[in-house]
Amino acid sequence: MKLLVTGATGKLGSLAVEALLRSVPAAELAVSVRVPEKAESLRARGVEVRYGDFDRPDSLDAAFAGVDRLLLISADGDTETRIRQHTAAVEAAKRAGVGFLAYTSAPNAPESTLFLAEVHRVTEEAIRSSGIPYSFLRNNWYLENEAGTIQAVLAGAPWLTSAGSGRTGWTPRRDYAEAAAAVLAGKGHENTVYELSGPLRTQEELAAALAGVLGREVPVQQVDDAAYAVIMKQAGLPEPVVQLVTAIQSAIRDGALDVPSGDLEKLLGRPATPLDEGLRQLVNGLKA
Repeated sequence: MKLLVTGATGKLGSLAVEALLRSVPAAELAVSVRVPEKAESLRARGVEVRYGDFDRPDSLDAAFAGVDRLLLISADGDTETRIRQHTAAVEAAKRAGVGFLAYTSAPNAPESTLFLAEVHRVTEEAIRSSGIPYSFLRNNWYLENEAGTIQAVLAGAPWLTSAGSGRTGWTPRRDYAEAAAAVLAGKGHENTVYELSGPLRTQEELAAALAGVLGREVPVQQVDDAAYAVIMKQAGLPEPVVQLVTAIQSAIRDGALDVPSGDLEKLLGRPATPLDEGLRQLVNGLKA
């Protein structure tokens, strides 16, 4: 059995590889990366390192050759680029005869109003059309995504948001990576959809949990999208990033991440990492 992870030197991919190495022999694991030199530490541990570039579909034929089960980590970039790259990867997986494809998607991808969801909606459709048995891992929100806001709070700012009472399923990236590894190395996951999320919480609840970790009050400043965008711009964020983060706040307010599910706990075999524990680790990392 040969398992392969794409994007294995990225933040999520590297954690998924580490989780897999705790459950399968290194000889059964391969990674596909654009810069093989960055994966030398994995090669030294017995993992097969293959060159694969989503912008060079011919390289993917070799990268996916002989692979039984593939974890496709969604790429970075603009929507058009990501759709092109993901489509190339799915087509290469089909040509290579991959027997199972797990893909890191977004919450409620087919119907989501989150602007990021288009990539995942199109990719899920491509995977279904390919005929390859699949599992869609619809990751909610990484707790690490809030590092910038937490950094601002550490500097004395309030918790700034325009997300209103919208709920989000924050949990550390490591939880999502371990769930992906469980699906890739496990059995009985063919043609499944998993909505992966920690307990759903509001911005106020997250700020309250952070206050408990810091041992001091963390006031919440609720503003509208226009005010949020102005403050983000004043903080020095480039205009494209301001538009991105403001759109995310709006989508959360509209319920795009409010997708109740117990799938993460089921795949992990344990509850999601407690919020205070995840926040404490994140705060310690920011302070280091």
